[in-house]
Amino acid sequence: MAGARIEGNAQVPVTDVCYDSREVTPGAAFICVRGEKTDGHLYIPQALDQGAVALVVESLVGRACLRPPPSVPIAIVPDTRLAMAPIAVAFYDHPSASLILAGVTGTNGKTTAALILHTIFRAAGLRSGLIGTVEYLIGDRVLKPLHTTPEAIDLQKLLSELVDAGGSHAAMEVSSHAIALHRVEGTEFAAAVFTNLTPEHLDFHPDMRHYLETKKRLFTDQEYFPANRERVNAINVDDAAGGEIAQAAAGRTLTYAVDAPADCRAEDIALGVDGTSFTAVLPDDRVSIRTRLLGRFNVYNALAAITAAVGLGIPVEAAQQALETMEPVRGRFHRVPATTRQVVVDYAHTPDGLQRALETARQLSRGRVIVVFGCGGDRDRSKRPVMGGIASRLADRCIITSDNPRREKPEAIIEEIVAGVDPSVQNRCLVEPDRAAAIRIAIAEAKPEDLVLIAGKGHEDYQILADRTIHLDDREVAVEVLREIEGETDA
Repeated sequence: MAGARIEGNAQVPVTDVCYDSREVTPGAAFICVRGEKTDGHLYIPQALDQGAVALVVESLVGRACLRPPPSVPIAIVPDTRLAMAPIAVAFYDHPSASLILAGVTGTNGKTTAALILHTIFRAAGLRSGLIGTVEYLIGDRVLKPLHTTPEAIDLQKLLSELVDAGGSHAAMEVSSHAIALHRVEGTEFAAAVFTNLTPEHLDFHPDMRHYLETKKRLFTDQEYFPANRERVNAINVDDAAGGEIAQAAAGRTLTYAVDAPADCRAEDIALGVDGTSFTAVLPDDRVSIRTRLLGRFNVYNALAAITAAVGLGIPVEAAQQALETMEPVRGRFHRVPATTRQVVVDYAHTPDGLQRALETARQLSRGRVIVVFGCGGDRDRSKRPVMGGIASRLADRCIITSDNPRREKPEAIIEEIVAGVDPSVQNRCLVEPDRAAAIRIAIAEAKPEDLVLIAGKGHEDYQILADRTIHLDDREVAVEVLREIEGETDA
């Protein structure tokens, strides 16, 4: 990269690349990355003790105690985070060039749209991988993710392993953090999907314009485009940001929508408690789609995946088969099995996500809608009163609790949520900081015709507290409470 220089023997063989000193093995190159909480340069001694044979640094000026022996070459670069991706791409021999890789970005729907697209690939008989919030699927392995989009080295390693396992296709979520922090630099996306843009991550992005411009880069910057094939874009033009991205996007763009004119549309939508059906109107076909995925927002997710698949030349019959047979996505408006109550667990943790989930719950409930939700600590505080207002207006009963409080006091987070509650319906709201207890209260209050929505954590099976992380799975808690209630009913 521009401004880089090497001190020492540049021909030293390197057997691995690492950015975490704890993962350094003999023969590795250690990249010293500055993070929010610490600085990789401080761990040079540990990396050398563990066998690092080369370093990538920003500067060692004034750090004589960290300078390695002369036998260890040093690459000095302006920005080690920016350098990490091209180093990883080169070390793993550019694996994305050997794949048909689809990247899905947007505020809501990334996880579901990517999983649907992955399932379509597999229904078409293709060996596909998946990289997303819930899990990574690489060959026959299921891995637990650390990030929605992995760090650059981890990402290229996963893609390389997928190629080695015989993979030809993959779907992955691409977060705005990943683009802004250069995790996906040099990765070739044969397809890019845009779902929607609503306020989120404003603790990271200075404003919505910056957030949009970051997302847009996936569709405009040539560094993300394939070298030897045409890029296909699938963009939701019912979303205002989608319209702007579609106008700026390079490559071949297929738009999709429910309301606006588009290349691919959904018509004849029917929503039910057991599933959803619609007609996908494509440039050259009309196809009936049935799925167990619930809600209008999942029509958009399905249409996003169908549009991308069709653009990549996948037979639409594979999309029909995939959507008809796939299981509901874990933690994404996922019904908890029960005979006497309707309980749904959803990952909705943004104002728009919560509103959509509540609107869907209203459409499916035969009685009241009861919601349990909180907001995460050490994250965008501005959305807390907004979500309090949405929940109090759209639900008949609102139980405000903890999410992942992290280093903040749960009571302080809840207080900011309560500040947005509509004063005219305050009597509908209850505060219970203990999340498991809040879920128990909601289900115990519910009548058979009501629907309980447990929002915010979805697939997560943990809760992050100030001093520790504990096991807490909303679905497990709900199942336990339902078994108790249904056992009493049977008795």
